Amino acid sequence: MTAGAHETTLGLDHRKLAMWVFLGSEFLFFGGFIAAYLLYLDTTAGGPGVEIFDIPFTTISSFVLLMSSLTMVLAHHAHTKGDMRRMRLWVLATAGQGAVFLGGQVFEFNVFWREGLIYGDSPFASAFYTLTGFHGIHVFIGILMLLGLYSLTLTGKIKPGQPIKTEMIGLYWHFVDIIWVLIFGVVYLIPELALLE
Repeated sequence: MTAGAHETTLGLDHRKLAMWVFLGSEFLFFGGFIAAYLLYLDTTAGGPGVEIFDIPFTTISSFVLLMSSLTMVLAHHAHTKGDMRRMRLWVLATAGQGAVFLGGQVFEFNVFWREGLIYGDSPFASAFYTLTGFHGIHVFIGILMLLGLYSLTLTGKIKPGQPIKTEMIGLYWHFVDIIWVLIFGVVYLIPELALLE
């Protein structure tokens, strides 16, 4: 092992191992929230339920978030090639797509609130807002991490030969996207298919 290397006895960088352990624990959190949502799916207490969801709008918003995984991969690839200008461009594109997704979520929450889907009024509403809001907080944290990464490359604290931080933030960002695929399927698509039957 060379000086300054951060490998475990398994040959895996200990920072990556720590990130994987953290993401594993986050999967458990989201699993619990998804289970609670499914448990309370039909407990609307007379209020609105899944019928108020705007599937086309959420599909577009979801597509934007999923495309941000591609720009994150491009940022990491540019960093490994030492092209910091292009890396910064892709990092900003990823953060921008995350911001568009969050803006869509805030808009959607406002529409639902006006239609009577209010947090605390029913177990369904509480489970929906807790699950999707918790994910939104993760997207916001990811955006902050991306902007921090961008700033550190400008100040020279992250150099072309140090792509580990980009890789770690990329792991987190891909996790956020994967979780959204699960949430979108369980919260939006499956109930919509049930309504069509």
